[in-house]
Amino acid sequence: MKKSLLMINTGKGKGKTTAALGLAFRAIGHGFKVSVIQFIKGSRTYGEIETAGRLADLIDFNVMGRGFTWKSDDLEEDAALARKAWETAKAKIQSGKYRLVVLDEMTYLFKYGMLDVDEAIEFLLHRPETVHVLITGRDAPEKLVDAADMVTEMNAVKHPYAAGISAQRGIEY
Repeated sequence: MKKSLLMINTGKGKGKTTAALGLAFRAIGHGFKVSVIQFIKGSRTYGEIETAGRLADLIDFNVMGRGFTWKSDDLEEDAALARKAWETAKAKIQSGKYRLVVLDEMTYLFKYGMLDVDEAIEFLLHRPETVHVLITGRDAPEKLVDAADMVTEMNAVKHPYAAGISAQRGIEY
């Protein structure tokens, strides 16, 4: 039996987005159209954004945030951008044009009350049959985990930040 999958990369470890982008490249290699919506990133130059610009004919990359964190100076603006990004994501999924849609760092929208998890699940469970969806981010809500077909949890075992080594270009961003 084959069906489109609802997948989640979650957990406190590094690698959720990295693994999602690896899946995107695998899908592209098989001729799939791919769209990536980044809900949070936006305030810095990330390597994946630079690469996507060079591969624009192969991957539809949408940076929709402004680098929001729990320390944001304007959570209302972040929430408005998150809702706009969700509308963009729904349109990309509903279009049926893409075989894989990555919703990067979407779980934070649920954690901060910017998006209703039940509404999102309802939409995602009724998406076109040909569209795989991969959601990334920490603290995936239990309801979303229950609705998913595949869930991978990234666990932090050791990270250089704990030894005072700051984030490095090409590794963390």
